[in-house]
Amino acid sequence: MFKKVLPILVALAFLLTACGAEPAPPTMSAADINSTAIAAAQTMVAQTQAAIPTATPLPPTETPSPTPLPTFTPPPVIPTLEQLILPTATVASSDPNNCNRLLNVAEAGPTKNVRIENTLKSNVNLSLTLWEPNLFGQCGSLGYQLTKNQQLKVGLPSGSWYAYAWVLGTGDVAQSTAEGSFYIGPSKTQDLLRLIIKEHIIGWVGP
Repeated sequence: MFKKVLPILVALAFLLTACGAEPAPPTMSAADINSTAIAAAQTMVAQTQAAIPTATPLPPTETPSPTPLPTFTPPPVIPTLEQLILPTATVASSDPNNCNRLLNVAEAGPTKNVRIENTLKSNVNLSLTLWEPNLFGQCGSLGYQLTKNQQLKVGLPSGSWYAYAWVLGTGDVAQSTAEGSFYIGPSKTQDLLRLIIKEHIIGWVGP
């Protein structure tokens, strides 16, 4: 039985093989493979280049042009002013006989001790004036302030003197005055010289 079926099975297998099998693909040569690879590579390069965004060119930079300097306009002509004539200052007289100034005791020659005595019960402002140039060409005034009953010793140079006192009352207001003249000689004697301030008069004791 098997021997009868075997030839039939072989024939069926042959028919199935002949009808269902696809033809084998043709074999590509090495040259065809090379050409295909090159073409594929070129295609990829072309696609890559196409995908790169086109660079936008920058706008041209403007070249700064030099700014012209402002034109110098000369100032208007200032009219010449007339010369201002100032009044001539009055120069103080250098006349040695002008004794309205502070006495320069250091250049007025030797001095003598004089005791000034305020016999009043009030403060006194005293002015002593060497009213004309003495032997050393000096003249001028000195000032002193004495409290009530005060005695003050001063050095006075020789010459002709004038004394004037303000007797001060309440609030340093002058309630009376006293005055007098005296002379101090050029002698070198040291006698006691006294200038005594009294009510309305100034007395002098000395040569």
